[in-house]
Amino acid sequence: SAGSRGEQARQLVIDLETRGKQAFPIFLSILRDTGQGDLADMLIKECECPLAPPQLVNLRPVELDLRGEKHKKNVNFPERLSIPVQAESEKLRTPPVPAQGKPCRCSREMGWCLIAMCACQVYDLKADPCGHCLILNNVNFSRDSDLSTRDGSNVDCEKLEKRFKALRFDVLTRRDLKAQEMVSELQKLARQDHSALDCCIVVILSHGCQTSHIQFPGGIYGTDGKPIPIEKIVNYFNGSHCPSLRGKPKLFFIQACGGEQRDRGFLVDCDSPGDEAPGGSLESDATPFQTPSGNMDEPDAVASLPTPSDILVSYSTFPGFVSWREASSGSWYVEMLDSVLEQYAHTEDLLKAVLKVANAVSAKGRYKQIPGCFNFLRKKFFFACK
Repeated sequence: SAGSRGEQARQLVIDLETRGKQAFPIFLSILRDTGQGDLADMLIKECECPLAPPQLVNLRPVELDLRGEKHKKNVNFPERLSIPVQAESEKLRTPPVPAQGKPCRCSREMGWCLIAMCACQVYDLKADPCGHCLILNNVNFSRDSDLSTRDGSNVDCEKLEKRFKALRFDVLTRRDLKAQEMVSELQKLARQDHSALDCCIVVILSHGCQTSHIQFPGGIYGTDGKPIPIEKIVNYFNGSHCPSLRGKPKLFFIQACGGEQRDRGFLVDCDSPGDEAPGGSLESDATPFQTPSGNMDEPDAVASLPTPSDILVSYSTFPGFVSWREASSGSWYVEMLDSVLEQYAHTEDLLKAVLKVANAVSAKGRYKQIPGCFNFLRKKFFFACK
């Protein structure tokens, strides 16, 4: 299902690297047994992945014995391979620079790239700006919508504008848009040519609700009270609808409620921080569940949907639960997201950062909230800091 025969072959090699210690050597042995020894020799040669020396310090050599008794007659491994190993007290603080020349097809199980992260496992962010960042900030809603003013959302918006500009993104903010206006802005961004850019970010600050869904849960309200399914928003940018972003990371940060449930949490053995919000200032972005009108897709339609590769959707709260926001300091989620990116964007990959956000938000308040994400990234993502 990977596509062309070349892409299928490439995916096969990638899959073999994740199937245990013996998968790749056994594959090479089978190639030799079936008269394809030249191909096995080529794979061994091409799988060498040089480490990126500028990122490693205080290295000490360690010898790895790569000889396997079962396969050493069939596979011509070097008897021993000496590679640098980073001291345990040191950390790889910046992503490795991709090797120039031929593409890297490392095999960790064969001894290469056992310690340092290979360049083929990290998204490139070389462009400046790295990409577009669209922020949709809905604060004031029509009277007919029965949705309250989102006090504090402008605080969130200003924080994220500054943060993503500092992370080398071209930031565009649109405020108080109706549902169709939001769709138009999203489609306009998806139709742009992103060929010279390396990433795309969409941030949505609004009221939210539960919706029927196939891929991504939840919906976002326009200021007219009409909902837009999050999966519809995400799919504007997938490989089928936005070709110039194929293979590039597409990040979505959603500050909105996932439903009406309020989580009071549960007791734990350790002391929890007494981080309750001031009385009267705590608000949520929740609205009741609404069943969409019109015909629903049949379950067997799932198989025909595009695969959402290179996408990460970060939610401020668990589906079905409210997301808390304070009038003076903004939402818990954006407050922690901004703080974590300020401290760790230059050292940690994005998945580690969103885990830190989840942990920090979960410790707040009398009512509880836990952010989470749907991750379909294929590689590690590091922001390019100024």
